[in-house]
Amino acid sequence: MKKIFSLTDPKRNPARMIDAAKYEVRKYLKREQKKALPEGFDYWDFDCRYGQTEEEAETIHVSTINKCLDQAEEQNLESFYLEILARPVKRKKKPIHWEKPLFE
Repeated sequence: MKKIFSLTDPKRNPARMIDAAKYEVRKYLKREQKKALPEGFDYWDFDCRYGQTEEEAETIHVSTINKCLDQAEEQNLESFYLEILARPVKRKKKPIHWEKPLFE
């Protein structure tokens, strides 16, 4: 999803436009997570970018999308750019750390 969300509409309050954008993002994430994974991959990860324009967009974590949208509302932006791209990821094994035994 690569989209410029407009927050100016004569019939709608900007707060409702932010809520609509949040809803659309959640719907997109849910739909992408339901897709079948390619062979050998464990889960879907998302690469996200946010900014006032596409050129100013910076990389963010998927968990901070709502915070960024709230900031757009506080700053009274007319529009913002949001990019979310899904990619399959293979889970990495955690290294085993051996500890000293409790009783010797």
